[in-house]
Amino acid sequence: MHINNRHKQGYNFKNLLKVSPELSPFIIKNKYNNQDTIDFSNPLAVKSLNAALLKSEYRINFWDIPEGYLCPAVPGRVDYIHHLNDLLVNTSIDVLSKNSVINALDIGTGASCIYPLLGQREYNWSFVASDIDPISINVAQSIIASDNTLTQKIQCRLQINTHHIFTNIIKENDFFHLTLCNPPFHSSLNEATHGTNRKWKNLNKTKISSSPQKGALNFGGQKAELWCPGGELAFIEKMIIESKIFQKQVLWFTCLVSKKDNLGKIKLYLKKAKVKQVKVVNMTQGQKISRFIAWSFYDMPSL
Repeated sequence: MHINNRHKQGYNFKNLLKVSPELSPFIIKNKYNNQDTIDFSNPLAVKSLNAALLKSEYRINFWDIPEGYLCPAVPGRVDYIHHLNDLLVNTSIDVLSKNSVINALDIGTGASCIYPLLGQREYNWSFVASDIDPISINVAQSIIASDNTLTQKIQCRLQINTHHIFTNIIKENDFFHLTLCNPPFHSSLNEATHGTNRKWKNLNKTKISSSPQKGALNFGGQKAELWCPGGELAFIEKMIIESKIFQKQVLWFTCLVSKKDNLGKIKLYLKKAKVKQVKVVNMTQGQKISRFIAWSFYDMPSL
């Protein structure tokens, strides 16, 4: 994990229980019976752990999401935030010195609003949190409204046109230092279901029904969180094409890329869009390697 990640030494369940006693019923011993953990296949346990982490480490006293919405793992999500900060720190350009507050745009914030919450708490960034799902926006707004410091730093915007990503969200006078996104990476409901089944098999669980109304799909997220026509590659291609419209209003566009094999095509899309800068940043969490791609239409001689 990133050197600044608060969770790189694992979870301190003793401290978590002090601030969040409701986590207690979900704590179990690992298979060696010598260390506390939770059952990560239990969505209620994962949600309770997230709420405890946000309360203990990030001063988020109220956080709740509806059943069936994506419940993100805090350590991995905050790693993205830390690496984005590194990206800014290593960017030498006048626009950074002219703005004392970093403005970020989260595409597909989800009901959890996890990236704006973590980015605000870790680096005091200001956020616009966008989503195409009205329920996600309403839930995110309820989380934000519970804390006056959050209401001053995070605003939500509903994307009213599902064919757009930045259009309707980026306003005429907006400027963002960063955009970030965890895109839907499956290309169909069937593919999303198979992906969820694999995760459950890894957790030693039995295979679930393919119905989106049952079992682990509700643990895994809603349709817009999991899949879109063409999957991750098509979504990022659309994002790159649309980013050209707002090239002077955003310093760094960024997006997670779950499939390493997609990077070649994504770089071709970026070349076609005539971007000035491209960076691929790898992130490591245990045995897992993830990555995001960043691009900019600004000239940056120092890079």
